[in-house]
Amino acid sequence: MLKLTWRNTIRHPLRAALTILGMAVAVLAFCLLRTVVGAWYAGVDLSSPVRLVTRNSVSLMFPLPLSHLAKIQAVPGIVRVGYAYWFEGIYIDKKHFFPQFAASLPAYLDAYPEYLIPEDQKLALVRDRRGAVAGRKLAARYGWRLGDAIVLTGTYFPGEYRLVLRGIYTGQYPNTDETQLFFHWDYLNETLKKTAPETADKVGWFLVQVARPELAAPVAARVDAAFKNSLAETLTETEAAFQLGFVEMTSAILVAIQVVSWVVIGVILVVLANTMAMNARERLGEYAALKTMGFKARHLTALILGESLTLALLGGLLGLAVSFPAVKLFPPEVTQYFPGLDVSRTTAALGLAVALAVGVLAGIVPAWQAARVQIAAALRKVG
Repeated sequence: MLKLTWRNTIRHPLRAALTILGMAVAVLAFCLLRTVVGAWYAGVDLSSPVRLVTRNSVSLMFPLPLSHLAKIQAVPGIVRVGYAYWFEGIYIDKKHFFPQFAASLPAYLDAYPEYLIPEDQKLALVRDRRGAVAGRKLAARYGWRLGDAIVLTGTYFPGEYRLVLRGIYTGQYPNTDETQLFFHWDYLNETLKKTAPETADKVGWFLVQVARPELAAPVAARVDAAFKNSLAETLTETEAAFQLGFVEMTSAILVAIQVVSWVVIGVILVVLANTMAMNARERLGEYAALKTMGFKARHLTALILGESLTLALLGGLLGLAVSFPAVKLFPPEVTQYFPGLDVSRTTAALGLAVALAVGVLAGIVPAWQAARVQIAAALRKVG
């Protein structure tokens, strides 16, 4: 049966090759689209249950006064508190975008054990007021070395900010974001006191680290209660919820990508079903002859489903094999928005499962028709 199934599969080499190629392209597109969706949620998946984010209850666009720090630190159960500001600076020109944060260093980075920084570099960062630390991928993108000068032109915060690269961090995990730049919030604040005093002594958010995950909810409630009815009320949420808020802003795009990924699979299902229907019609007389030789309906069903599954499996494996190197071809302009962009095992398994499901669905109707074929009627049509 296996030999006969394989012979049927390669009987029309060009048709089989094109069907396998079409399946491979479909699985490739499916895996790449699902990988992008997965990378979109990478920040949520990597969030720590012991990290909380305290921001302005109105919106992240509204800052918080630095004076909130003392009250937050006084809440029981908190291990560490850092703060940061999103800094939308221009490096070279607007095309060269990467995430930039003015943060309370090194306390802010200490809350991220997945960011690995050598101790000597961390010490140099602390000593230099203009020191900055960049991710490994970001440093490699621009060829930065320790001691290099990095000049950022502020947009929201006007002025020119001259930084010195004192550290390069690497991610503890393969999907850790290595495309960010951090520099001292104190340097930014000192500049703002001279250029825009009304924006000084403020932060974008506080990063709160609790001792244990079960303390997250009560600590968040206490922090928000401490600033209730103040001029700057707060909203404290888990890091996962904070990251998910950004993802939800682009939920329509994510839905569209997921819909397209399944549409691609639907198209190849129609193509493979048409191929199997053509094969079944051409071999109607053969199926009748096999029945006269003693082959049962289940044997014919196995032959057709086996051929369909073979085509789908070969195409699926080819598509998966191409997917892994294809991800590496994404330009830096794309990968900077999707750190850790790589085809996961889950995505690969889903792609292969989808290919096999397409093979089964495409062969059901032709197999059913072949199983019900009447010997005399089929031979009469051949004659």
